[in-house]
Amino acid sequence: MKLSTFAGDVTAFEGGLVAVGRAQGAEASEAEKALDAALGGALSAAAERLRFKGKAGQKVALDTLGKLPCARVLLLGTGDDDTPAGLRDFASGAVNEALSQRLDRVGLVPARAEDARQLALGARLGAYRFEDYKKVDEEAPPARVERFELLTDAAVGDALEAGDALADAVCLARTLTNAPPNVCNPQYLAEIAADIAKAPNVTLRVIEGDELVKLGMGGVLAVGGGSSSPPRVIHLTYHPPGASKDDALAFVGKGITFDSGGLNVKTAKGMAEMFIDMGGAAAVLGAMRAVASLQPDSIVHGIVGAAENMPDGASYRPSDILTMYSGKTVEVLNTDAEGRLVLADCIHYATELEPRGIIDLATLTGACMVALGPYYSAVLSDDEALCEQVLAAGKAADERLWRLPLDPKLAKTLESKRADITNLGGPYGGAITAAQFLQNFKGDTPWVHLDIAGAVLAEKDDGHIRAGATGFGVLTLWSLIEAAAN
Repeated sequence: MKLSTFAGDVTAFEGGLVAVGRAQGAEASEAEKALDAALGGALSAAAERLRFKGKAGQKVALDTLGKLPCARVLLLGTGDDDTPAGLRDFASGAVNEALSQRLDRVGLVPARAEDARQLALGARLGAYRFEDYKKVDEEAPPARVERFELLTDAAVGDALEAGDALADAVCLARTLTNAPPNVCNPQYLAEIAADIAKAPNVTLRVIEGDELVKLGMGGVLAVGGGSSSPPRVIHLTYHPPGASKDDALAFVGKGITFDSGGLNVKTAKGMAEMFIDMGGAAAVLGAMRAVASLQPDSIVHGIVGAAENMPDGASYRPSDILTMYSGKTVEVLNTDAEGRLVLADCIHYATELEPRGIIDLATLTGACMVALGPYYSAVLSDDEALCEQVLAAGKAADERLWRLPLDPKLAKTLESKRADITNLGGPYGGAITAAQFLQNFKGDTPWVHLDIAGAVLAEKDDGHIRAGATGFGVLTLWSLIEAAAN
């Protein structure tokens, strides 16, 4: 989809669809009035008949029947929501109307020039479809919107470029998470990272095989030991000229490309969606794609622990004691508590880079979904300053985050009689005890944990969110980088 502007009169836009929004309870804009006049009052008449009040999701759509150069006019209700997500939904609504009518060009009237980035982002995200493995019907190929244009004479080119780059990043995260595990394995994630590393100022290190053994990354090796697809630790570094190490951030993503549960095998129902268990890694790779494209001024590390948790004769077992990269020992109580073992090695690896903060993202616990439902991600941290920055970044990105506490009493359920710590807490507060396990490996480095188990997947279309993988976390990570630059 090509993003651009159209500086002419709204009634002069040719071909495709023209979309205009109206907030709840607001009067018609000048653009809406101009379109209505050209249509001989048909738009206002239809709006009155349909009791259009500008509520979010309301729409009035009319074919122009040759009265305008465009084929169709769309009036969309935007409610009272001018948040980033609301703006993205507005643009997505216009694109999806065009797709439903097989129109390949969309012109949208922005209320404010400063909304351009979110509108461009929403248009791209709304147009996203994961159809890589569907046979194309040659007689009725899928509809495509080739051009999305903001009907404004404002200079918004940079904003459109930024929105486009962020959309690429989120769509990469969505596609990686949607991809089947027979395609998206640890090697595939390393190949994606190698593609990102082609950008200026980006380098890649992949730790695998004997190097993992030499370094003593016991968590990564144990979890990936039962798979025919060997595990890897993938480290992308973005280092622009002159950047200070003191400002560096490290993002760490859980990349379990399929989780069978290991020897503590999941139920068939519980295993069905475990291709999404690398959603944290997808978010980190998506964020690094944005970094590579937009080239901020600060150092950013993207670290992915990639492994497939499978049962065979080489699998790790309940009752095993693992020596982790940090030197700590872990008693394995359950092989389905695997993500935290991989993350623990990666978090300790991140501490050696001496960043100002570590943010890890993981589809870590079902307990998080029980606590917060499918729309919020949990935030846990022992560093108030970094935690507040992450929460503010989530708010700026309009990705829903909710803080949960770290509880010293719950942490005691991780105590082991045979090792330094166990990999599983008690029956309650599972999202909290999982985070407290990770806390043991972050040393003195400020650290924030995001459990994105619920938000990484959507059951149905919802505005700019498409059914399937959401790409959650990419925009929050970028907002964190952007805030640090200001």
